[in-house]
Amino acid sequence: MTQKTPFTPNISKVASAIQPFHVMKILAEAKALEVAGQEIIHMEIGEPDFSSLQCINQAANQAVQKGLTHYTPTMGLPALRKKLAHFYQSFYQAEVNPNQVMITPGSSTALQLVLTATLNPGDKVILADPAYPCNRQFVNLLYAELLTIPVSHETQYQLNLEQLKKNWQDGIKVVMVASPSNPTGTVIEQTELVAMAEFLAEKNVYLIVDEIYQGLVYDRPAESVLANQNLPDNVIVINSFSKFFGMTGWRLGWTVAPKHLIPILDRLGQNLFLAAPTPSQYAALRVLDDDALCELEQRRQIFENRRNTLYHAMLNEGFTLKTLPQGAFYLYWDVSDFTDNAQQFCSALLQNTGVAITPGKDFGQFNADTHVRLAYTTDEENLQLAVKKITAFIKTQR
Repeated sequence: MTQKTPFTPNISKVASAIQPFHVMKILAEAKALEVAGQEIIHMEIGEPDFSSLQCINQAANQAVQKGLTHYTPTMGLPALRKKLAHFYQSFYQAEVNPNQVMITPGSSTALQLVLTATLNPGDKVILADPAYPCNRQFVNLLYAELLTIPVSHETQYQLNLEQLKKNWQDGIKVVMVASPSNPTGTVIEQTELVAMAEFLAEKNVYLIVDEIYQGLVYDRPAESVLANQNLPDNVIVINSFSKFFGMTGWRLGWTVAPKHLIPILDRLGQNLFLAAPTPSQYAALRVLDDDALCELEQRRQIFENRRNTLYHAMLNEGFTLKTLPQGAFYLYWDVSDFTDNAQQFCSALLQNTGVAITPGKDFGQFNADTHVRLAYTTDEENLQLAVKKITAFIKTQR
């Protein structure tokens, strides 16, 4: 029997440097405890707990039965791009050219395409800290340089024009923001976004605005930066069918980009993914109908009620909360009164109470060891029970 030829694996440095989702460790622990028979309250994963609307399941099934399973154009179904433009008009009062809409396999792919189209190795990218973790990894994969600006409750955990000016340096090519934000659920006011866009346009720098939670806002109307007239041609919007539309597993997102970027985005898409999933695109056509949007509005109201329930339950227990989430389904909580090791806190909380939440380490470095994220993606009864369990747990630690 011949011996196997020895082989020493070679892994690229940039791939080796990619950081994991720390929340996945919490999720794995939670699943193991569930298998062992413990009841778990899941507040760790950023995913709506509702199933996809039945009408879109039916639309996808009908498309498959009709044989509509072949590739679409890389930019997406023309009918879907046109319908999204109509959606922007009716939902946000924004004029969007369908030819500037590109459908992608999830919003992460849209962001990856946009960054690939706008960055060269060594270019600098500004990002808030805390922020969605994958954004940092995409920048690193492109050998660009990440400049993180620490943000706190004093600015609603968001970047603003003053911070950009204060932290400006040569070589910046892109600034990325999210409104509402993950992990904080806070928004950037439209006047501030426009001011930032105009400042960056003068510097020949792109502003990428992540609006994937924009339909899920509370105490205010849903807004898109694209509704602002005379917006400079440096603004790129990323959006998704995952959060507001409740289609996480369908893996469908989009970008609205300036005209000059569309040809290169098309070419990149042809090479990187060819086209977004066809059945998902037909499902998305259906979710943009008025009756489906009415159902989604009912779900938005449920999330708003959950936010209020969680927020007030925590206040009633005497916890200090520095911000009221304005959107998404997250509450970012400063736990410095109880711990300086949020990851250990989350793990112990899970093991002792069955409440799963996410440590701040997933979202950056600034005050990460003293912050946690709670996702109100479970019903109000569970949220109230979770707060009681957290309260009891903290009392045992003192």
